[in-house]
Amino acid sequence: MKTFLFLSPPIIVLIVVVVILLFGGKKLPELMKGLGQGIKGFKDEMKDDDKKIEK
Repeated sequence: MKTFLFLSPPIIVLIVVVVILLFGGKKLPELMKGLGQGIKGFKDEMKDDDKKIEK
């Protein structure tokens, strides 16, 4: 069975359930939106750093 980051599927499900219980169903989309924006910003900065190094 394949694992993601050395976590088995039951552990991943448990983590998702705990996150839902902590943040609630209403705030979860806001949390995921913020996480997505953070990841996008990180990727953009990494691309900018690569461009600076090439110059």
